[in-house]
Amino acid sequence: MKTADFDFDLPAELIAQQAVEPRDAARLLVAGPDGSARGAEHGVVGDLGRWLRPGDLVVLNDTRVLPARVHARRETGGGVEALFLEPCAAAAGSGPWRALVRPAKKLRAGERLCTDGRSVELVVLQRDEATGGWTVVLEDAGRPQAGTEELLEEVGSMPLPPYIQRAADEEDRDRYQTVYARVPGAVAAPTAGLHLTDELLGSLAARGVERAAVTLHVGAGTFRPVTAERLEEHRMHSERYELSEETAEKVRTCKERGGRVVAVGTTSARTLESCWDPGSGVGRSARVRAARGATEIFIHPASPPRVCDALFTNFHLPKSTLIMLVAGFVGTEEVLSLYRHAVAERFRFYSYGDAMLVERRG
Repeated sequence: MKTADFDFDLPAELIAQQAVEPRDAARLLVAGPDGSARGAEHGVVGDLGRWLRPGDLVVLNDTRVLPARVHARRETGGGVEALFLEPCAAAAGSGPWRALVRPAKKLRAGERLCTDGRSVELVVLQRDEATGGWTVVLEDAGRPQAGTEELLEEVGSMPLPPYIQRAADEEDRDRYQTVYARVPGAVAAPTAGLHLTDELLGSLAARGVERAAVTLHVGAGTFRPVTAERLEEHRMHSERYELSEETAEKVRTCKERGGRVVAVGTTSARTLESCWDPGSGVGRSARVRAARGATEIFIHPASPPRVCDALFTNFHLPKSTLIMLVAGFVGTEEVLSLYRHAVAERFRFYSYGDAMLVERRG
């Protein structure tokens, strides 16, 4: 398949710059029976219970977004911005992290930069010539035991995506975070979950819709464009994940009772599919195994989902791996039909935009 097959025209004014309030007031587009805009329905996210059934299982990604963007200043007065990506070792603590730093050309290994009016310093340790990134560390001389995540909470800001053309503010610390965020580690939000509220989740539970959690720490690679001409030539970015025995058991019992496994967001889908037990079959017979690690899974029409029965998601970038993932559920032409419909109906796109619900064909 060709990357160009997943292109579409998107007016810039449909790229959401602010989130709607309340969260579940965002609009919802539900695919028609054939997975396309034919027979599609409109609603708001707060109406999600109209399309979910008792016995269904919604799977949420409980990663927590770190305030991972740090602004610092060199002794010369020049400004530097660092985006903390992940710790260099499994136990983060106060150790070094991998980061994207800009501008990077004049930085020297070992250079210490001050953060805005704080005692915390950003130390750039080593350049990775292969990726262009840096190994960095945050330090506070007065608190040598302070961990990186603790210091990021003090001096960092929320890493809003590049297509949001404004600086992050204090409201984003809450709004660019799901209400069920629990495990720190992401540098981008699992954006479908931004629409859900405690009240909505409670109403779904009252209707007999069950809930399970996975963890996938979203990395900056989620915004990386696909530059390969053909899908099979694209190398996916790696992201850390964990799926518990409890969630694996909930998936099994959901399938056995005839319910649907509904992934909330592409990150939940990637985690579930990464943990698929290949000896179990596809669809109703599919099972997952508890696991943790890093995944580079690439879901698309030629490599469709095996575990997930439905997907609740936002509207994604043209020619991105995310729109390709959605096409894995319903097909390329069907997804493009839905996207053209969304544009015509003025749905809002990307992280702070509206949502859609699709069901896997077959």
